[in-house]
Order: sequence, then C-alpha cells, then structure tokens
Amino acid sequence: MKPTSQSRAIQTAAIALPLLFVAIAVTQMRIDSRATSSAERQDELILSSPSAIKKLSLGYDSLMADIYWTRAVQYYGSRFAKHGAKFDLLWPLLDITTTLDPNLIVAYRFGAVFLSESGAGGAGRPDLAIELVERGIAANPDDWHLDVDLGFLYYYRLKDYPSAANAFLAGSKKPNAPSWMPVMAARVAQKGGSLETSRLIWAGIYESNKDPKIRERALRELKGLKAAEDESQLNQLADQYQRRFGRRPATMEDLRSTGLLQATPVDPEGFPYVWGLDGQAQLSPASPVVIPQAPQDQPKPKP
Repeated sequence: MKPTSQSRAIQTAAIALPLLFVAIAVTQMRIDSRATSSAERQDELILSSPSAIKKLSLGYDSLMADIYWTRAVQYYGSRFAKHGAKFDLLWPLLDITTTLDPNLIVAYRFGAVFLSESGAGGAGRPDLAIELVERGIAANPDDWHLDVDLGFLYYYRLKDYPSAANAFLAGSKKPNAPSWMPVMAARVAQKGGSLETSRLIWAGIYESNKDPKIRERALRELKGLKAAEDESQLNQLADQYQRRFGRRPATMEDLRSTGLLQATPVDPEGFPYVWGLDGQAQLSPASPVVIPQAPQDQPKPKP
C-alpha cells in the first residue's frame, strides 16, 4: 500500500522534530561559547539571529519561544548579583523569544526588568528595555500592564517624566485599565520626581501585579518611601524646635515634651526613628527598611 499524503507528512514531522531539537541544542551551545576568532563571533551572531531561529523552528514558533525564554531566565539567573557579570547575550535571547512569540507577555515584562537593572542586577540598558516593552505594546495593544511598565521605565530609569505620563495616560484608555492610571499620568506630569509620585507608582505596581516577587519589591519600596516622608516631617518639626530653643532636638522625647509630637514615631517595620549626628531624623540602625533614592526633576536646559 502506498503511503498517503497524510502519513508522509507524519513521517516527515517525526524525522524533522528530533532534528529540530538537535539544532536547538547545538545553537544553545554555540551561543554560550566564548568565541575568540572573528569567524566564531560571526557564527554566534548568525545563530542568535531571530530570523535564522525562526526558520529553524519549522512552524513550532511558540515552542521555540518557550525554550528561549527559559534560556534567557537561566542566563540572567546565572549572572545575577555576581560582581563584574556581563549580560551581553540577554538582549539577543529576548529578541529571539519575542520574535518567535510576540504574545509572550511575561518575556516583555520580566525581560525589561532584566535589561534595565544596573550593576550586578542586570544589563543596565533601559533603552533596550523600553524598546522591548514598546515592541510588546505594538504586538499586544490591549494589555495595559505593558504601558505601566513603560511608564515605570521612563520615570525611574530615564527620569523622562513627560514620556512616563504619556505612557500611563495611553494605558489608562485600554480595556479594563484601573482607575488610578489617569491619576498617575496627571501626577507625573504635574510633579515629576517627587516622593509622592513615586509612592503612587509603586502602589499601582503592587495592586496590578500578582507575581509575589514583584509585589514584595513594590512593598519594600513603599515602606522605604513612607520612611522618607516620615523623616521629612520629623525634620520639619525639628526645625520648629530649633527656632524655639536655639538647638536641634537630641531625642524624640525633646519633641514630645514640647507637644510637637504626641507619640514616639516608628518606621513601617516598627523601629523608632532616631536623630543623627547632623541633627536630622534617620532610621534606626537595626531597621531593615531601606529608603530608595527618589528620582529628581531633570535640570532645565540652559538657554
């Protein structure tokens, strides 16, 4: 009996799939290798080309995208927090992943984090992170989460407050977008890099994400921002105390005894604030709270 066209297709697929996975394995080994000659470097560039990988996928684009996304996570994880670590292949891996599957939202969202973090925490390339998220928005125009990510990148990484406001505003017009997004857009446009604005953004990130790691990060930032606000208020009270008594308060009891404080203030983790040698309020050395560096408004260009 002659094989039918359907059986021939099945046989072809049975032969092609093992070859595909062999090609994947070979490709990964070559991408990871440290090429020394110009010829080897050229091979690496060819093998990490999205178009070349797409041709190798033989129609199994989503499967290949999952494999490359897993590889990107492993690549990042193997270098995270290591002094002097390089993340040169992070962008090519993410580029391939999102080219193969433009709807893999997690690759855009976490990939942007991997790219934008600086030092040992990532590639220190917010420009590529923005390019990645903008690609995700173009491929997934109804997903407002990506607009939040884009606004975050412009706000924290580039301190480009008009672009951040525009990103939040664009996201606010999408289906099921939360009500705080237009408020956030207006606040960023009006106040730029203030502590109040930073707290609003992190609160939005905390409320809009289900991933426990992102929520933990957001909560940590919110606690730090609350502590920064507390310190600012305590310093204002200390200024009042100094105007009245000609010196800075030495303890919180000094403020309480004059009625400027009703109770001993504590940080979000329950540790009492203290006065530093410079007469400014600060966190207790025992407190785990970390105050983030607040973005500052960009200086106006000189005429």
